[in-house]
Amino acid sequence: MQWFEVNVGPSWRSEALCAQTDPEAFFPGKGGSTQEAKRVCADCTVRKQCLDWAVEHDERFGIWGGMSERERRRYKKRMRAQHQV
Repeated sequence: MQWFEVNVGPSWRSEALCAQTDPEAFFPGKGGSTQEAKRVCADCTVRKQCLDWAVEHDERFGIWGGMSERERRRYKKRMRAQHQV
């Protein structure tokens, strides 16, 4: 009998292509290229879930759902504006 259920994170993560590639590509240093990570994201079947998670959790580092932190801020701002109409 199990007393509690351990939450190991969103189930979509097991299907994410980034889990099968070099994680450093998704966290480039200042001025580093994001293109490799974005190419991986472009082919990922769980890209939308990843982006939604990053926006919902205010993730500030790395490429998530094919977007950088700056791109996610703009996306979040656009989404808020659309929902206020």
